[in-house]
Amino acid sequence: GQVEFTVMHVRQGKLLGSEAYSAKGLEHPDSEVLADFVSSYYAKAPFVPDEVLLPAPIAEDDAAPLAAWLREQRGKKVVLATPERGDRRRLTRLAERNAASNFVTRRNQREDSDAALERLRQRLGLSKPPRVIECFDVSHTAGEATQAACVVYQHHQMQAAEYRRYNVEGVVAGDDYAAMRQVLMRRYARLAEVAAGGSGGAGARMPDLVLVDGGRGQVGVAREVFEELGLDLSAIVGVEKGQGRKVGLEELVFADGRPKAWLGHDSAALMLVAQIRDEAHRFAITGMRARRARVRTGASALEEIAGVGPRKRARLLQRFGGVRGVAAASVDDLASVEGISRELAEAIHRALH
Repeated sequence: GQVEFTVMHVRQGKLLGSEAYSAKGLEHPDSEVLADFVSSYYAKAPFVPDEVLLPAPIAEDDAAPLAAWLREQRGKKVVLATPERGDRRRLTRLAERNAASNFVTRRNQREDSDAALERLRQRLGLSKPPRVIECFDVSHTAGEATQAACVVYQHHQMQAAEYRRYNVEGVVAGDDYAAMRQVLMRRYARLAEVAAGGSGGAGARMPDLVLVDGGRGQVGVAREVFEELGLDLSAIVGVEKGQGRKVGLEELVFADGRPKAWLGHDSAALMLVAQIRDEAHRFAITGMRARRARVRTGASALEEIAGVGPRKRARLLQRFGGVRGVAAASVDDLASVEGISRELAEAIHRALH
């Protein structure tokens, strides 16, 4: 049920690069799977080439409509070929070898991940390996531009599309506990309602494990939120930095009162936890820096004005030397910029004053 695809890009006889894709749960014949992949790939690709080489022929029932669709996408005929000899056959063989190699690599990664998750299950006393893990971190500079980040681990890898950032508002500058409480409540209040039988839960589910970057203080806040929402406390684990903040010395802090645990510096489970924690920290830091830059430059004020898109914003900043210059400009000055109407100039002036 696991399928690996390799796409190689060849232009004027030169191999310019390749891409690897994996899919699971596919139980259809290979020909149908291949046809589905080709159509889904070129539905998103920037362009369709003259010729698509395949490792095996697609059944006529699928090939004819696929060729017609590709022709419509490109605007002229696209050749679907399964070469049996020569340079083209060598290319498809190379793609097949790459796919086979990637398949083995992914399988080994899954097996390693399964072993780490099972070890983590045993150490944390969970009923099953935690297949879905979410991790939170809070980042700010002296209380400025506080952001919280949530990263998601699922299907044996980090799921960047599921990451979320939360702007933290209404808390005392530097109060990480209040920030953590706010973001956990925002993240899990609706999921708790769904878990209790509420509506609007299509596809929504609680993670098997919730990691928070911090010790007893952060875990205590998480415990309060989970108690308030009626959620399982055993799902909360704090990742407390070890002595000297050295990797491998981290201790796990539990919300349900159990004593701290140490996984061991060479433990696969610890490496997995550290990887997820570090990714949450990276994601929080990058978000905080971007928000801080927006706050300091005032660019966010321009971005929030209806009708001022990226090009007009760039023209304004270039003309007046920055947001302060834009704010100091008169309505007449603003209206003299290319693309800025009198009405929009008045709106910009109002927004910045």
